[in-house]
Amino acid sequence: MKNVMTYRNYIGTVSFSEEDGLFYGKVVGITDSISFEGESVSELTQDFHDAIDEYIEFCKDNNKEPQQQYKGSFNVRINPDLHRRASLMAQSMNISLNSFVEQSVKNQLAQSS
Repeated sequence: MKNVMTYRNYIGTVSFSEEDGLFYGKVVGITDSISFEGESVSELTQDFHDAIDEYIEFCKDNNKEPQQQYKGSFNVRINPDLHRRASLMAQSMNISLNSFVEQSVKNQLAQSS
């Protein structure tokens, strides 16, 4: 994946503002707002790391659990007929709907690699 950074299991986007001469980004996958910036890649990386560390420390100081990205659980809204068909297919395979969706996502990602 392009234009992303990772640190301590957090993923941040990376963009560049030619007008400001700055790299900047934000952490994705959580509702809390964490942003970072730098004039160079090394400054951007350091500010990203500092932002994550400060966020985790802030949560600790305030007895708050830091949000984690991609906990392995998400809600999916699909067409009711597609839901029914997927459920029936999972039943015919003797697996849960969750397992069916997981296998389908894995297959799709494998095909796009």
